[in-house]
Amino acid sequence: MAASRYRRFLKLCEEWPVDETKRGRDLGAYLRQRVAQAFREGENTQYPRPRDTSFSGLSLEEYKLILSTDNLEELKEIDKGMWKKLQEKFAPKGPEEDHKA
Repeated sequence: MAASRYRRFLKLCEEWPVDETKRGRDLGAYLRQRVAQAFREGENTQYPRPRDTSFSGLSLEEYKLILSTDNLEELKEIDKGMWKKLQEKFAPKGPEEDHKA
């Protein structure tokens, strides 16, 4: 809805040019100033959020911490089963170790 109003405003600005000879009292300049002020941040200012959280109640900083690469790698390590951990520990690492034995 706001997008259509803004498009109509732009069309009005095209049809109503600013008259430089009427500084301080030009209707075109006044309309541009008022609408630019009203559309500065749109719904961000009209409907402010009471808190910057989601359904879980975590803040943006907490989400960034949880989704960091280091933390995700730790979770992958935790999720590995016992068999996989033992297999990685005792299995040869590469073809070089096969030739040494």
